[in-house]
Amino acid sequence: MPKSFFGFLYPANPRIRRLSTLRADIRGEAKFLAGQHSRVSETLRLFRIVIEYIRGFRAFQNIGPTITVFGSARFNEGHPYYDLARRVGAEIGRAGFTVMTGGGPGIMEAANRGAKDVGAPSVGCNIVVPHEQEPNKYLDRVVTFYYFFVRKLMLVKYSYAFVILPGGVGTLDEMTEAVTLIQTGKLYDFPVILVGKEYWKGLYQWFNDTLVKQGAVSASDLRFIHMTDDLGEMIAIIRENTRGLGLKNASSSSVTQ
Repeated sequence: MPKSFFGFLYPANPRIRRLSTLRADIRGEAKFLAGQHSRVSETLRLFRIVIEYIRGFRAFQNIGPTITVFGSARFNEGHPYYDLARRVGAEIGRAGFTVMTGGGPGIMEAANRGAKDVGAPSVGCNIVVPHEQEPNKYLDRVVTFYYFFVRKLMLVKYSYAFVILPGGVGTLDEMTEAVTLIQTGKLYDFPVILVGKEYWKGLYQWFNDTLVKQGAVSASDLRFIHMTDDLGEMIAIIRENTRGLGLKNASSSSVTQ
């Protein structure tokens, strides 16, 4: 089998090999989620899923304390949100954390770039999608996943806080999954920080004015959600919630080895 099928770690430079083998089966996950299949097919699929988990666990075992940044792939360099994400990545890096993103372009690239600007570790969980998302060039370590649900686990598992920058449906999905895991006690009460008040204020108000008032959630369920424009406040929230955990600053050398 070619190396790309097994998903070896890809070198973090602009000449990353194309994932032709995975993309040839781009509809495989849709078929898998479309209903029942033969016992043999399901068993083979299970092995493939397990391999994906093993790859992620091995790749990210020693990346140090991590903050995951979520945001749109559609805001490119020159857009104000790209600039914001780059500053966010730099501030998180200066605070001693590894910056993890979805590994793609746009806000993901900007946050990884910000981490690299200050010499902080930068990692990504890329995904195979029809429009051929390539890992960005500001990553010390990247794994490209075939299954969305495996990638989403990796984006949550290693993080001590979740920073939510402007984004679309994918960003909302990632944010609400983190919130649900915290609300149901499946994840510790790490902060979920919405950065960009003008962008997120409508959603934040809907949480409080509709969900809480209608009784769909309690106010205490949302106590870990914060909204700010102040990156200093963002770092203060992260530090407050990680104090006492005995975390050591992330090291770029341990990630790039």
